[in-house]
Amino acid sequence: MNIAIVTGSAGLIGSESVAFLSDKFDLIVGIDNNLRQYFFGKDGNTEWNRNRIENLYSNYRHYSADIREVSQLEPIFKEYGTDIKLVVHTAAQPSHDWAAKEPFTDFGVNATGTLNMLELTRLHAPEAVFIFTSTNKVYGDNPNYLPLVELETRWEIDENHPYFENGIDEHHSIDHTKHSVFGASKVAADIMVQEYGRYFGMKTGIFRGGCLTGPNHSGAQLHGFLAYLMKCAITGTHYTIFGYKGKQVRDNIHSHDLVNMFWHFYQNPRPGEVYNAGGGRFANCSMLEAITLCEKITGNKMNYSYTDTNRIGDHIWYISDLSKFKSHYPDWNWEYGLEETLVQIHDGIAARLAGKTV
Repeated sequence: MNIAIVTGSAGLIGSESVAFLSDKFDLIVGIDNNLRQYFFGKDGNTEWNRNRIENLYSNYRHYSADIREVSQLEPIFKEYGTDIKLVVHTAAQPSHDWAAKEPFTDFGVNATGTLNMLELTRLHAPEAVFIFTSTNKVYGDNPNYLPLVELETRWEIDENHPYFENGIDEHHSIDHTKHSVFGASKVAADIMVQEYGRYFGMKTGIFRGGCLTGPNHSGAQLHGFLAYLMKCAITGTHYTIFGYKGKQVRDNIHSHDLVNMFWHFYQNPRPGEVYNAGGGRFANCSMLEAITLCEKITGNKMNYSYTDTNRIGDHIWYISDLSKFKSHYPDWNWEYGLEETLVQIHDGIAARLAGKTV
């Protein structure tokens, strides 16, 4: 039997992984205890998504285990053993704002939880491919010291800089920088996943995501930039722009495109390899540009205000360079552009609001 384990299976990337992999494995084992509701309140509740995937995929089996607790994880690994061929580890505390409130919890989930998953995979399914969703926050605020130019609706990097053509690559330093507490816990996990690949020879892959997005994002104020922005555009909820004149730039990758990167890696793994994973030059926007798109799609004028105080560790300009991944896996490419993704997000949120399941 071929089994895939997906942690954070009711979240955006986890649920996309379940959908993508359901016809490629005999059984999909999901691990998710809805900690997002604890982190973000009712806006972060992923119960609706768990119910959705349980109804859609007959070969999906759910476990409400806490990844911080080996005692809850080990029975799962003992039950399935070497039938486990793939582990997609997406479970995380994903907000750098929230992390500062409870550093123990943040580190427990992001760092200790990752170590638990790695070690149990090594002990019970050492030949499995292990995929980790890291973050561009491992680079801290180093990108803010690049030579940036202010344009009418966005910040942009100087066109003479090597990053101008394709974005920031994996050689960008993760040292001598302010990461945020969240960024530091993800650095610890990122390095540990690399080490299990290099030291133990496990088939580990690290994907440093830009803004991960898609129609199945719950959209909470502290997590899910485009989903929460679209929810505010639909409902008229007030939105606050924090600093940088609203011109801060994010690249955005659709959850399907990211999971398709995972699939390509699984088929030909490169142990301990690190890849930047975002929308790159293909799909990116500033806050102001995203607001304009949301207003266009909804037909509503957004209710927003601006404060000069930026979030600690926030990037002014970040675009991922995916050249390395595309050179290793030339058959992969983006499928969903920014506006198409936003339309999907709109339709998903509108449907859930109508059904009162958000």
